[in-house]
Amino acid sequence: MKTAVIYARYSSDNQTEQSIEGQLRVCQDYAKRNDILILNTYIDRAMTGTNDNRPDFQQMIKDSSNKDFQYIIVYRLDRFSRNKYETAKYKKILKDNGVKLLSAMENIPDTPEGIILESLLEGMAEYYSAELAQKVKRGMKETRLKGHFTGGLLLYGYKLENKKILIDEEKAEVVRYIYKQYSYGTYVKDIILSLTEKRIFNKGKPFTKNTIYNILQNEKYIGIYRYKDEVYENMYPPIVPNELFEKVKKKRRINKDGKRSVKAVYMFRNKMKCGYCGKPISAETGTSQNGIIKRYYKCLGRKSHNGCIKENVRKEDFEELIINSVLEVLNNSKNLEILTENILKAQSRLENNNNILKQLLKEKKECEKILNNIMTAVEQGLMNNTTIKRMNELEIKITELEKDILIENSKSTKIITKEDIQKFYIQALKLEPQMLINYLVKEIRAFNDKIEITFNSPIKNSPNNKGYSFLFITKQIKHLCLGKVEPKTINIKIEMFV
Repeated sequence: MKTAVIYARYSSDNQTEQSIEGQLRVCQDYAKRNDILILNTYIDRAMTGTNDNRPDFQQMIKDSSNKDFQYIIVYRLDRFSRNKYETAKYKKILKDNGVKLLSAMENIPDTPEGIILESLLEGMAEYYSAELAQKVKRGMKETRLKGHFTGGLLLYGYKLENKKILIDEEKAEVVRYIYKQYSYGTYVKDIILSLTEKRIFNKGKPFTKNTIYNILQNEKYIGIYRYKDEVYENMYPPIVPNELFEKVKKKRRINKDGKRSVKAVYMFRNKMKCGYCGKPISAETGTSQNGIIKRYYKCLGRKSHNGCIKENVRKEDFEELIINSVLEVLNNSKNLEILTENILKAQSRLENNNNILKQLLKEKKECEKILNNIMTAVEQGLMNNTTIKRMNELEIKITELEKDILIENSKSTKIITKEDIQKFYIQALKLEPQMLINYLVKEIRAFNDKIEITFNSPIKNSPNNKGYSFLFITKQIKHLCLGKVEPKTINIKIEMFV
């Protein structure tokens, strides 16, 4: 039997899920008429077709190499792409993978004339997209020339009234305070601490370093808005004097905030947390009395003197221990078998526990039951304005539920096999150490005497997928902290959870 997947897309937030619902329904009807089995559905919401930067689109192209399906069905060709060069590129990839693109609404014959028709449709789609983009650019430029807000996130310190950007005086005082304090030489972390103590927050949360640095370098605070090669001075009323802005700019250049050494790569940066206080564990460098540079991983909680007991670990030895442990576990066929069985069980649970779909089906059944009861009453002559109104409400509700059920069904993931799972991990073991860590390791929690490593799993598109935890229990990690002996063979216990 012929097999296929459906690809659906809508372009902007101005469109709705109803656009997706209609595309899915038409594509499913097309498949049914042509005796094609649908295996999966890929959906990109609020994604333009003028480029290929679309998550589900890229995943679909990647999955085509598995040769699980023969066709991709789209509502129209412009849902696949509005760029004829990218269309040609990806159709070539699909062709090499034995997959053909089908349009449910455009009857394109498999003849030489069909090739011309398909090229014409693709050219029209790109023309429409280019013309629309040109109109949008003209409209946006006119909006900027009038000094009106063009959309997006409004900068802290401003408010919006009738499309005009005005100064929010209360927040503007905070911006001026940040600039003045920084110009006096106050550290950013101390500025944040001071704002927090005054209970001044950003969107209900304490300011972050990134937010403060973005405020300190944004020209909009002196009334300058840049868009490509154009400069507009009528959009943002200035909050900060030019002299103060230039003073801060000069100080930022001297401080060179964020400058890092590129001589050493810390493999677990942004992946490791302290098992005691939960704070990130980051890079630390020290120099001995004889001038030798030593590199460590250090808990940021302990660094800020929060009472954490996590000891520093030597960078090279710790990274070697983690990598060797990962390789030791996954190269063991018994461990890989345990892991595979647990993932298959987890996949089964995820498939059987779609509570949203169950609730929608239950609600639809209840609405249909009530509607049938009313119809029975009408047949017996009990008909009035109230019953007619109630019948209309129930029919509308059932239609909405059917739409939600269709969308929820389209989210179901492709079932992965035992061979798929083992292939996922075996291929990862062949990668370079840094790529191996990036590919497999989701999070590391480090204690003084053990390490907990949460792995990425091949089950995708599931909100409940938290990964799988391998618990490495080892007393030898203590030696990395104290520096007394080299780590020896470790004892491994495996615990997995979803």
